[in-house]
Amino acid sequence: MKILVPDTIELDLAALEDQVFVYQVDKPIPAEHRDAEVLVVWRNTSDNLTDAARSMPHLRLVQTLAAGPDSVLSAGFADGVAITSGRSLHDGPVAEHALALALAAVRRLDVLQESQKASTWNQPYNAAQSDSATEQLYTLDGAKVTIWGFGSIAGRLAPLLAALGAKVTGVANSSGERYGFPVVSTEELPDILGTTDVLISILPATPETTDSLNKEILAALPSSAIFVNVGRGATVDEDALLAALTEGRLRAAALDVTKVEPLPADSKLWAAPNLIITPHVAGNRPKGSARLVTENVTALKDGKPLTNQVAG
Repeated sequence: MKILVPDTIELDLAALEDQVFVYQVDKPIPAEHRDAEVLVVWRNTSDNLTDAARSMPHLRLVQTLAAGPDSVLSAGFADGVAITSGRSLHDGPVAEHALALALAAVRRLDVLQESQKASTWNQPYNAAQSDSATEQLYTLDGAKVTIWGFGSIAGRLAPLLAALGAKVTGVANSSGERYGFPVVSTEELPDILGTTDVLISILPATPETTDSLNKEILAALPSSAIFVNVGRGATVDEDALLAALTEGRLRAAALDVTKVEPLPADSKLWAAPNLIITPHVAGNRPKGSARLVTENVTALKDGKPLTNQVAG
C-alpha cells in the first residue's frame, strides 16, 4: 500500500510494511504519487486538498490529524473515500490552553499586563478582587462554567476546571452525563446561559454551527460573563462579539481561533476592549499521530472499522 505523509510533521510508520512518501502540503500532489491509497493530512492548504481530491483516483483513506475534519470534508473527496479525523490527538494540549485562557480572562491578566507595561501597581484591581461584592468575578472557585461542545477535549478539560472548584455543565446534541458531568442538549442551552459565568466553546465548524455564538446567545449571558473559544472561528459571529465587548455587555473574551486566519492586521478584533487573542496555538501538537495512522491503515487492510471515521 502506498501512503503519503505531509512534510509538516514527522511520523514514524516503521511498523507498517508499506511504501511511505513525504509530500508538500502547499503544492499539488506530484504525478508519480497520485496512485497512493492513503493520504495523511496536517496543515494542508485548501488548494492542495482540492487537488488531491481531483487527482488521486485510487485513494481509499484520508487521515487528517486535525480534531476538526471540516477542511477535508469540504475538499470534494469521492464518496467511497474513507475520511478519519484526529479526534483525541489534541485533547491534552487544547484542554490545557482552554484552561489557561479561562484563567487569564477570569483573573484579567490582560489588564495586569497593561499595568505592567505602564509600570503601574494596579491598586484598583487589587481592591476589586478583594471586595466581597466583586471577588467572585476573579476566581473559578464556585464559578458556573458551561462547555459548549462536550466531546473528548471537554472530557480532559472539565476535571481540571472542577479541581479548581468550578461547577461544570456540558452542552451537546443530546442530554445526559458524560465523563461524570451533567450535559444538557443544545436546545436547552438558553436555559442555563443566564447563570453562566464562563462559556467555553469547543464547537466544530459545520453548517449547523456557523455563527452559533450570535447576538441572541450573547444577550442571554450576564454582562459579568466571560467567553472562551478554542473550537473554530466559524462558530462565532465576530461582529456580535465585538459589539458586546465594546458596549460592555460581556466582561471579557479570549479567542484562540478566528474566522480568517491569520487574523488580518486591520481586523477590529485586535483593538477590541477586554479581548485576549492567541494565534490558534491551542492544538497544533497532535499526540499519538503515528499510532493512529498505523492503526487505521492496518484496519483498512483488514477490513475492520476505522477509528474516528466521519465520512466514506
